[in-house]
Amino acid sequence: MTRKEKLRKSLIVLFWAGLVVLAGSSYFYMQWSIPDRLNVVVDQEENFHFSLPVKVSLKSESEEVVLNNGSNIPSDEIHLQLDQPFSLYSENEGTYHLNMKLFGLFSLKDIEVDVSDTKYAVPCGLPIGIYMKSDGLMVIGTGEVTTKNGDIIDPADGVLKSGDYIEAINGVPAVNKKDMIQAVNSSGGGALTLSVRRDGEEMPVEMTPVETADGDFKLGLWIRDDTQGIGTMTYISTNGEFGALGHGISDSDTGMLVQTSGGELYDTEIMGIEKGTFGKPGVMSGVIYYGNQSKLGAIEANTNEGIFGTVNEKFRNRVKSEAIPIGYRQDVKKGKAYVRSNVSGELKDYEIEIQKVDYSTARKSKDMIIKVTDPELLELTGGIVQGMSGSPIIQDGKLIGAVTHVFIQDSTRGYGIFIENMLEH
Repeated sequence: MTRKEKLRKSLIVLFWAGLVVLAGSSYFYMQWSIPDRLNVVVDQEENFHFSLPVKVSLKSESEEVVLNNGSNIPSDEIHLQLDQPFSLYSENEGTYHLNMKLFGLFSLKDIEVDVSDTKYAVPCGLPIGIYMKSDGLMVIGTGEVTTKNGDIIDPADGVLKSGDYIEAINGVPAVNKKDMIQAVNSSGGGALTLSVRRDGEEMPVEMTPVETADGDFKLGLWIRDDTQGIGTMTYISTNGEFGALGHGISDSDTGMLVQTSGGELYDTEIMGIEKGTFGKPGVMSGVIYYGNQSKLGAIEANTNEGIFGTVNEKFRNRVKSEAIPIGYRQDVKKGKAYVRSNVSGELKDYEIEIQKVDYSTARKSKDMIIKVTDPELLELTGGIVQGMSGSPIIQDGKLIGAVTHVFIQDSTRGYGIFIENMLEH
């Protein structure tokens, strides 16, 4: 084989390899960037726009949903080129499906279309005190123990790990840290059987407490049974259900989402605000008033999209705002919007700018990038501070999302979550 023929063969191999890589990367990009579910208001044309690197076709699997890509001829199937927008329309409520094909030939993914009447919720923006019990005793780490003989050992190393949950000790439910301390001290150094939940699976774990020089017994475990803090209520629905924070509550040591058995909301009073600086987010400091008279509601779930539950009559009477329509991802656009907050002690809407919108469902609590532009809020807080998570975002008279995170390098900017992701928790 001549040198010219070798070069020609190499170029052909590179061409086909590049084609395969392009097709593969396009496939996985669209799997990631195109949402699995779309929400449509009944009897209202909804416009969508996917960033597509290649040609695809969309086919409606039901005559109830019609598609249009600008041709003015509604149909059950359309072909989309690159950045071409399209619309969906349905006269009937229900759940329907679209099938997307790559190059019109290869099935790429199925998209669920939920068609419902206009939904409403009350955007709140009020601060709340949060107390949440973990579902079992959460292991946050293991540690060394000095035995009565002076040896230093780590009895739990390789046996338990951060993120494990101890549900029971010798068959007795473990509700709080006192249960663990009492069981270990009363063991007399005898073996204990711990019922442990790890990654959703339950398993028995045998451990023998170590006797220390002062006569106590220890397992060398750091555990936590609750968590508390201050956040912001995002919305309440007409039936009293609430969503808050826009992101889940994670353990401060492990960074893992806390699995909860429930909790309560309480009255809180903001005492001060420390402005954010470069590399250090600001924070709202306050006091949580615990007690039956200060309860505002019950926490039922802690998810990646926020905390959820029901509020009581006391909180509902405190909310003076009116319910407004829910805006779905296709309603969100770059430009002016407002964030509702009570950081000044008075509930106000402050102007922000939506700088970027990610219409996929992959990022959840980081669906949009926002920037605080309101001079009053900038003077008060310097932008977004810890404790503002959950502050509702309103655009064109619709509740579209909530503040979730602040940029450490720039406290005027941060992330927001689509409200529909909170509603679908």
